[in-house]
Amino acid sequence: MSTEIELGDPLGEGFDAPNIAAGDDKSDNNDLAQRVGGEVANQVAGQVWQAGKSSARRVFDVYGNVDFLRPYFDVEPWQVRRRLLASLIPQRPSSDPQPLDTELYGPLMLVFTLVAILVYGMKSSEHRVQEGTLMGTAIGISFLYYFGTASLFFFLGYLVNAKISLVQMLSLTGYGLFAPCVTLFLAIAVPSQTESMFYSIWLVLCGLSALRMASAVVSRTYTRQQALILSGVIIVVHMLFVLYLHFSYAHLYQAISSPLAPGRVVPQPIAAVQEHAVAGTFKPVVNKVLKSKVAAFMKKRVTTAAVFHT
Repeated sequence: MSTEIELGDPLGEGFDAPNIAAGDDKSDNNDLAQRVGGEVANQVAGQVWQAGKSSARRVFDVYGNVDFLRPYFDVEPWQVRRRLLASLIPQRPSSDPQPLDTELYGPLMLVFTLVAILVYGMKSSEHRVQEGTLMGTAIGISFLYYFGTASLFFFLGYLVNAKISLVQMLSLTGYGLFAPCVTLFLAIAVPSQTESMFYSIWLVLCGLSALRMASAVVSRTYTRQQALILSGVIIVVHMLFVLYLHFSYAHLYQAISSPLAPGRVVPQPIAAVQEHAVAGTFKPVVNKVLKSKVAAFMKKRVTTAAVFHT
């Protein structure tokens, strides 16, 4: 009996040994999986970092090199002058594509010129901006129109299979700003001109510029119907943009300055204000206006109270 018990005890004690060994194997497997996962994650992160670093270096090498932009700004002054005049001379559409420039120096200078004209117009008309500054507003409007319309025309040209590149469209749209710059500058700098004079200048200069742009795009479009649609969009957008700038930044200046122009009949309230402005006494005019406003307000309140009382 004692021998059986002694023989049974070792068997009983050794019965839990496989479970203990299995637990040790699981812990070792978990540690090994964690180590392998950490090494894989480090390798993937290192590869992603190296790929991003090499891509950023290639982008910097391409766009940070001045030689990459040199062909687009390498231009002589006489060439810019000739292209400015050519932007007002539309050419007859033909089966042969019209030659287009790939230069961006003149267009960017025209955009900055438009910025200066808009700032001058807003300061002259005492235009107030709710958010931002006058300079920021002028820069935003000018560059938004330049890049926005060039991208829009290029996209429409791509849809109708027009043979024109984005750089060519940027150059064509930029030189098309020469007529709006001249028109708006005359409208702001010469406030004595009538509306009919402005519309005459607008139709002549901006119309010629729009026809020049449209004819260049039509010559590079193979389908006649699609070419007419694309040219119509270009003409409408170009002409309406000048009207928008005129009525937003130049028309108010004309309205304020028109009574001061020689040969015009000045209304009585404006004449009184001018008289007191010359004398340097605005106080009587202000007091009179305030008294009339207060009297009208009190009369209205008394009438309203009487109605509610009855």
